[in-house]
Amino acid sequence: MNPKHTWIWAVIAAGLFAFIFFFERNLQKPPPGPVPMLSELKAAAVTRIVIQHSGQLEIRAERTNGSWTVVKTGASLPAQTSAIEALLTTLEQVIPATRITARELRQRSRSEEEFGLDNPRTSIVILQGQRRDQINIGVHTAPGDQVFVKVVPHEDIYVVDADLLKLLPASAADWRDTAFVDLRKLTFDELIVSNAFGPIRFQRDATNAAWRIRDPLKTGADSQRIEDALQKLQSLRIGQFVTDDPRVDLEPFGLQPPSLELAFRSGTNLAALLRFGKSPTNALAEIFARRDNSIVTVPAEPLAAWREQFFYFRDHRLFKLPPNFSEIEVRGTSPFTLQRGESNSWHIAGEKFPVDVALVDQFLNTLAEIEIPSRDAFVEDKATDGDFARYGLTSAVRQIVFKLPAAGATNPPIKQISFGLPPGWTNETIFARRGGEDSVFAVRLADFQRLPTAGWQLRDRRVWNFPENDLIRITARQEGRIRELVNSGTNSWTFAAGSQGAVETEPIEEIVRQFARLSATAWAAHGETARDARFGFTTNNLALTFELKSGTKLEIQFGGLSPAKYPYALVTLDGEPWVFEFSTALYQFMSVYLAPPPAKP
Repeated sequence: MNPKHTWIWAVIAAGLFAFIFFFERNLQKPPPGPVPMLSELKAAAVTRIVIQHSGQLEIRAERTNGSWTVVKTGASLPAQTSAIEALLTTLEQVIPATRITARELRQRSRSEEEFGLDNPRTSIVILQGQRRDQINIGVHTAPGDQVFVKVVPHEDIYVVDADLLKLLPASAADWRDTAFVDLRKLTFDELIVSNAFGPIRFQRDATNAAWRIRDPLKTGADSQRIEDALQKLQSLRIGQFVTDDPRVDLEPFGLQPPSLELAFRSGTNLAALLRFGKSPTNALAEIFARRDNSIVTVPAEPLAAWREQFFYFRDHRLFKLPPNFSEIEVRGTSPFTLQRGESNSWHIAGEKFPVDVALVDQFLNTLAEIEIPSRDAFVEDKATDGDFARYGLTSAVRQIVFKLPAAGATNPPIKQISFGLPPGWTNETIFARRGGEDSVFAVRLADFQRLPTAGWQLRDRRVWNFPENDLIRITARQEGRIRELVNSGTNSWTFAAGSQGAVETEPIEEIVRQFARLSATAWAAHGETARDARFGFTTNNLALTFELKSGTKLEIQFGGLSPAKYPYALVTLDGEPWVFEFSTALYQFMSVYLAPPPAKP
């Protein structure tokens, strides 16, 4: 090849490379679609934003460790993160409706003044790392739904939607967090409430978060009532930011001294101090409040609970069930001991009959639901031995002791409650004392009487259980009359010789179904006391015998009515008589279709 031609081709190739590298690369088409006005703004990376309205103080917010604060008079105040980030996100995404280029603007002699940008109504300065953006906002367009905007130092002017202005704060208060206190960010285990009735000190248990009162008396607290009051405090919202001046005179606001003060402490550290004063003259539903150096107004009603007396916060439940207990000892005229088995089963020490788990749960729930009904029912806060004797608590009519699993030969007690009645006491209350406390309470006698007095009352309420098709004969006796039904096959019943009446199969089958799985409504007595006259059992009362294929005969006798208007019934279980309250509905149903008809006159 000719060397001269080679050199020419090399020059041409170099020229083409230079053209591609320096010129054509800069002629690449811009990305398709509209371009945001602030294409390099990343809302999540912004650390500071300053709003300057014409003729007003600047509004400055800063982000530190992921949280926004409003910086005012040298202090950093909690900010509404959502409001600030809504503005930044909008600025990041805003797409101009129109752009007036620098070339077009140079053809206008007074363009800055024409668009209100010579003295902008508002300026926004945004810091993002080392980058600084300034957005100047001018006047509205002629229709009024758009505004002119300039991004300094660029010369172009944009027309954007005027809704952007709705996101701008009018003052620093618009960006301040309106939550008076965020308890979720406080670490505290002690709360001291000082109101018109004096201070009350609450302590929260680290294990179960339950509250107790430490002063003016060591006693249980109503944890739910305290938590409800704390929740209302958490939801408290500021109505007006009054002043942040630490030197302001507090007396005109009723804050020197405050009418209510809440001090949150963690050990010896003060986590927060909240003070509340009087109402503004023109807003009686509001009160002045102070946290740190800020004085604000807040609604008065959510704070009503904190103004209550000591009694309001006391635990009105007589007894809280302890966790992990394995034994309940009931001491009284008929003492018994409940012992927990596997799978939450129960048995009574020394007894062979099965225990009804539902009745044990009812016993425990009844005990846990007994309330101290009124302020007067807190009878003594610091009772002496003489007081205990006076209220019948030295020789209690009943004690209930909860114990832990056995540690060695005995089960250690963990909690107990005692009930006492003074001699000759006829009131409808009974006195109570919690173990280890010096207080005496009065509770409703009716609540106490719902507790079991003897272990046999907790017997499994299932009286018997047999397959329905095992039943071959039913005999009913009443006042010397007899009626006998014989099972002659599935859904087939006939009267035995000597019995009269028409057999109605469906009602008889329903009666059989219910008696085959008979349960007591409640146990009333057993053993020797089962024959007491108060139960109304006589030879003239209705009695039934159910004969099974095996030859077993199950007998039940009916008596009078219980105080609750249930018929009494008597059966023999484990070789001894048991009395229980029988279903009224089943008794009436059975009396119609099974009992012997009345004697003819």
